[in-house]
Amino acid sequence: DGVTEVLAHRSDNLRDKFIEIPCSEDYDSHKRFAGCTPRKCGRGVTDAVITREEAERIRRIAERGLALGGSDGGASILDLHSGALSLGKHFVNLYRYFGDKIQDIFTEEDFALYRDVRQRIQQRIAQVFGISPSAMYLTKPTFFSRMNSTGAKTTHDEYWHPHVDKVTYGSFDYTSLLYLSDYSEDFGGGRFVFMDADSNKTVEPRAGRVSFFTSGSENLHRVERVQWGTRFAITISFTCDPQHGIEDPLL
Repeated sequence: DGVTEVLAHRSDNLRDKFIEIPCSEDYDSHKRFAGCTPRKCGRGVTDAVITREEAERIRRIAERGLALGGSDGGASILDLHSGALSLGKHFVNLYRYFGDKIQDIFTEEDFALYRDVRQRIQQRIAQVFGISPSAMYLTKPTFFSRMNSTGAKTTHDEYWHPHVDKVTYGSFDYTSLLYLSDYSEDFGGGRFVFMDADSNKTVEPRAGRVSFFTSGSENLHRVERVQWGTRFAITISFTCDPQHGIEDPLL
């Protein structure tokens, strides 16, 4: 597995930690957008953008939504933008499947908090990479994930494979994760691992912690299998291409 170095321990309270790394060539095979497409690449972790209390409120949104469905395997997703919700071995559209009942599950305040949190993360990423927040667009998939130790039932449950976001989703330029639960307290395993040539660099989730990085091969990564408990997070993805932008979800 290579030497493992911990970039962020759960017990740390990091104002800002950023490591610059050379950009991969992945961006060259896509249209470049001046003032947004990464020229400076790297990865950062901050505990200073979202409070623990906000993370707990966001997690409750995820819990209420995922209680309507959930995968048969160990990984479930809820996408408030497209309405995609894991149900058994498949996905349903939350909004079509539950219709007006959605009003009983989510509130306007939930969606306002979601929007506010997303904007603050976007601003922090823009600031760190020296770009204008208005040059970045939210893109899909942006989704909640709930992971536990249940064995995989379909390939969708196999979240632990190493991957590169820009290779998987060409529109991604900047990826962020907001953790909604605590490593070693709410769950075991499930750390986020950057896989570098010389060693692995891990981030231990902590409620309210934001991990963010440029989406190319310079940030090959995986998530360890969850051994026990339940791990909640939200993946929030950004593109420089306005054609791949999506709107905030509306109730």
